[in-house]
Amino acid sequence: MKLRVLGCSGGIGGNFRTTSLLLDHDVLIDAGTGLGDLSLAEMSVIDHVFITHSHLDHIACLPLLVDSVGFMRDKPLLIHATAETLAILQAHVFNWEIWPDFAEIPNLHQPVMRYEEIKVGEIIDVGGRKLTPLPVNHVVPAVGFRIDSGKASLAFSGDTTTCDELWEAVNQIPNLRYLIVETAFSDAEKELAVLSKHLCPSMLADELKKLKLAPEIFITHLKPGEVELTMREISERVQGVNPKILQNGQTFEF
Repeated sequence: MKLRVLGCSGGIGGNFRTTSLLLDHDVLIDAGTGLGDLSLAEMSVIDHVFITHSHLDHIACLPLLVDSVGFMRDKPLLIHATAETLAILQAHVFNWEIWPDFAEIPNLHQPVMRYEEIKVGEIIDVGGRKLTPLPVNHVVPAVGFRIDSGKASLAFSGDTTTCDELWEAVNQIPNLRYLIVETAFSDAEKELAVLSKHLCPSMLADELKKLKLAPEIFITHLKPGEVELTMREISERVQGVNPKILQNGQTFEF
């Protein structure tokens, strides 16, 4: 099983792309601007999109994906998200005002897109690849994901602030090999991190003290313009582990 990072930035500009991860060739986790770098052929074979939450940097390319390849496919594109996130997408994106509702196109019986509700802790088996929503704490309803190949697992926090439930769930993953965790702001912006329910380096350091396992740790969602500062602060504040920066184009095989 291979996970390719299409985008992992907290913003855009130059080579920065927002969050999107491609599992093998057919499963997408979040649909940020990184998705737009795929070819039409690559996009057309994506069968599943798992959404952590409804913020624009994580769904920006979802409407365009459905519009671009929906009619090239012989089955619906499945959008997996919590009931709360699905309701937000239906009310505020696929509402015929911002974008057509492709769950009704060309008709209700044969749509090009279909919603699939997921719940925290419930395993979704996609061809032997098991994805489990993880509890997180954000300003809108959100989840992270455990991705389990059977041999090893990768845990992805999505967007979160301090969350004991997340670390309790992560610590229950016996084959955890990789952890991707966000740190959206530098410590100078800690008040903003708290307000927007993200992490900064000092908060990340406290959160990682709750981790009882020893995976490789990668940092995502860094803001353009503050990448070097935030990673330097992480190296200064986080003790006992050595988090690395997540990179566009990076791949994980597990």
